[in-house]
Amino acid sequence: MESLNNTHHHHHHPNFHPPNSPKPGSWNILSPLRRFVDGIKVKNRRFAHLICQVIPCGCPFERNINVFGHIFHIPPICKLNPLYDNCVMLRFRALAYLADECGEDITKYIC
Repeated sequence: MESLNNTHHHHHHPNFHPPNSPKPGSWNILSPLRRFVDGIKVKNRRFAHLICQVIPCGCPFERNINVFGHIFHIPPICKLNPLYDNCVMLRFRALAYLADECGEDITKYIC
């Protein structure tokens, strides 16, 4: 019989990092570009609409293909883009600006 005090701890490998995250203590050549994208302020309605139109709400490459009765799944390769998370957050800031500051209906930009 196991004791109630016996807990299981999950340890992550010390070198595990999400695919697009820089490793601690390393300088990443894309860091300045990431900071630039993260620093873009959305303070203009037309600019916010442009961002929402240019940056898709989902990966346009992900899909299922039916070939002779067999379905093949193509994964979202957009996540291989090292700036993917930064672009998604920029799009989110643009959507929030349009909804919160401009009072616009943003449902046309939501997948």
